[in-house]
Amino acid sequence: MSDAEQLKLSVDVGGTFTDVVLELGARRWTTKVLTTPSSPEEGVLRGVTDILAEAGKPLSAVDAFVHGTTLATNAIIERRGAVTALIATDGFRDVLEIGTESRYDQYELALERPKPLVARPLRFTVRERIDARGVVRLPLVEADVLALAETLKAKGIASVAIAFMHSYVNPVHERRAAELLRSVLPAISITLSSEVCPEIREYERTSTAVANAYVQPMMDGYLTRMEKKLAEGGFRGFLCLMTSGGGLTSVDLAKRFPVRLVESGPAGGSIFAAQIAARLGEPKVIAFDMGGTTAKISLINDFKSETVRMFEVDRAARFLKGSGLPVRIPVIEMVEIGAGGGSIARVDRLNRVTVGPESASSDPGPACYGLGGERPAVTDANVVLGLIDPKTFAGGTITLYPDLAAKALETHVGAPLGLNANMAAYGVYEMVCENMASAARVHAVERGAVASQHTVIAFGGAAPLHVARVAEKIGAARVVVPPNAGVGSAVGFLAAPISFELVRTNYMRLGAEFDADAATALLTETSRDIHAWVESAANGAPLDEKRVAFMRYVGQGHEIPVELPNRPLTMADEAVFRAEYEAAYKVLFKRIIPNASIEIMAWSVAVSTRQVLPETISPVARKGAPAAEGSTAFFDGRSGKVISIPRYNRFTLEPGARIAGPAVIAEAETSTFITDSFDVFIDGAGSIVMERKEAIVPVATLAREGVPA
Repeated sequence: MSDAEQLKLSVDVGGTFTDVVLELGARRWTTKVLTTPSSPEEGVLRGVTDILAEAGKPLSAVDAFVHGTTLATNAIIERRGAVTALIATDGFRDVLEIGTESRYDQYELALERPKPLVARPLRFTVRERIDARGVVRLPLVEADVLALAETLKAKGIASVAIAFMHSYVNPVHERRAAELLRSVLPAISITLSSEVCPEIREYERTSTAVANAYVQPMMDGYLTRMEKKLAEGGFRGFLCLMTSGGGLTSVDLAKRFPVRLVESGPAGGSIFAAQIAARLGEPKVIAFDMGGTTAKISLINDFKSETVRMFEVDRAARFLKGSGLPVRIPVIEMVEIGAGGGSIARVDRLNRVTVGPESASSDPGPACYGLGGERPAVTDANVVLGLIDPKTFAGGTITLYPDLAAKALETHVGAPLGLNANMAAYGVYEMVCENMASAARVHAVERGAVASQHTVIAFGGAAPLHVARVAEKIGAARVVVPPNAGVGSAVGFLAAPISFELVRTNYMRLGAEFDADAATALLTETSRDIHAWVESAANGAPLDEKRVAFMRYVGQGHEIPVELPNRPLTMADEAVFRAEYEAAYKVLFKRIIPNASIEIMAWSVAVSTRQVLPETISPVARKGAPAAEGSTAFFDGRSGKVISIPRYNRFTLEPGARIAGPAVIAEAETSTFITDSFDVFIDGAGSIVMERKEAIVPVATLAREGVPA
């Protein structure tokens, strides 16, 4: 069966909404339902049932089901994981507390760090020692492990992380300890650091193993229940999970390494944005994903997202690296902040309007849902401003109550500041837009880019309502809201390749110490392991393999990836690798360090099915403005007045149609707000393309030039 003939289903479980997409060739059906936090599979199955009924298809006809979820991330942030223990090498009980001994903010006296997922009373040690070359210096004392098993049983431990010194180079002690524990506690979940993160760097490896152990029982139970319910419904197709690195993996691997799912939803969004960028021929893009709980921002260059090897969960400081729990996995590079439609607004002790990171979630949700929520959220502000039609929100599946939104805003934001509900809503809207604009500017600077030089592609249920104002703040001249933007991440899942990446440590230096045979053996073994996992899911599809070495000048703290040939290495490659590393180093730092020694810290192999980008669409002739379907009473905070702006139905707008801002374009999944700084036309793919009417100077530029903003 060709790919165009397959019936494919994707589901993205977010903190507030569960997005569902059904696709058959060029036809696509979409829906949103509220997430059910206590039993997420209930919301998933409700959405799947609804969309299949709309399409007139049975579950048994679905060939592929792609699933992404934030459950693992939310469990870590909200500390809802399993009762977990850590077993470390004797003398290394407090690795999670010590970390790297660095301070993410040098001048903050009351520095706060996220609490370790395993408290000190549940961190244990056993006697064993392997050195950095993999030589056993002290054999594992098995009696220690067996005695510890009884302690774990008495304390009701559900999951264990084992992280021994230098296990990345020799895992024999970790594996033996796991065997001994299972002989006494057969039902316990066990994570080995040598399997989940076989890399040098003790703290990051231990933290990753603990995070995996912490969410493993929950994710295993959820995926098992999901498989069972799908089978009972007649599903016989291929079920796979979206990973943080932008690829698909099997259910078995997801159960084994659930930590790789922590950013699965945002990864799908980046794939979606890359597909849209290719279709529009936009080589420099900011992907802006704003859902119900968080906003995610990533850069896409030449239709590809950048990936990195570490991600921080539960940051204590929003923009400061080092303030979260490190998870060393392949992940699409992005910045994520607590700014979504459900983010709660309040007035702080300095009488400032602040938004997030706390979220109203789906239960009880924003005040306007009428489900018991009393504190105002960003969605409440959008309703009061007139940007959301209460009758058509979420395709009419959720009724909104504007009076409850106004009451919550006036009580919790307006009253402390002497503002009415309208001005309180405007303050919340401006603040959340500024938070996201700041995140975009910081993320671009960290990547050596200028945010204003990028086209912004907006998706997620809330992004189209805010993207025009965010673009004004960063100075972007062009904004794109593609079709199905409200469920963009779930659409992106369907374009993701089946893939897996594994990074392993085998330290060596370039020069006389370079061991081509040892490097080839490591890469070949890693490739064989990954092919065994990927081929079982690829169903005969052609596979691509990418090999990378992570290099640095001796003594530096971070590595630069250098791509390797997919063949046995030779000593002649050493000079080539040195040249490629120095070329990459010069791009980043504009210079090299002559004659400095270069070391290889880790090796990576990634295997994936071939990903095909869509062809660039042809331009369409621009037409006149269509007739508006109605109007919306919009509160313009800049003038302090309620004005009438036209409202359009997206599905009636033909390619080439032009609209002048301000205006609202409504659809079932979301609404797009166009400020008076932009004009709009509909391109050949049905995307809403905003083009700046005149040059907008970013606020930061005005400040540098001494001009009042």
